Amino acid sequence: MITRYALFEGAIAPDRAADFRRAVLEELVPTWQAFPGATAIRVSFVEERDPGAPEVVLILAVDYPDHATMVAALASNARTKSRAATERVMQDLFSGRIHHHVTELAAFSPV
Repeated sequence: MITRYALFEGAIAPDRAADFRRAVLEELVPTWQAFPGATAIRVSFVEERDPGAPEVVLILAVDYPDHATMVAALASNARTKSRAATERVMQDLFSGRIHHHVTELAAFSPV
């Protein structure tokens, strides 16, 4: 399984945390759900961080069965629509950068 993470590193506009969460859940999640081949979408709002850690306010994780499926999803019209929606929603609510990391799962049971 491949997971593509989007880390929203920066800050939510002052007194707009509730608006940020609402916009992500109501306006952005549906665009992420439209990515072809995605098997799961997880949105995590960051509640705490270690002292000195970069300020990340949101982590989006999108799972794909394999790398080829992810590449096809990123070339799709769904991504174009998602990026436009993200730019529109974030312009007043978030300042910072969004960076992506692709991982391959290696899972283990607790000992």
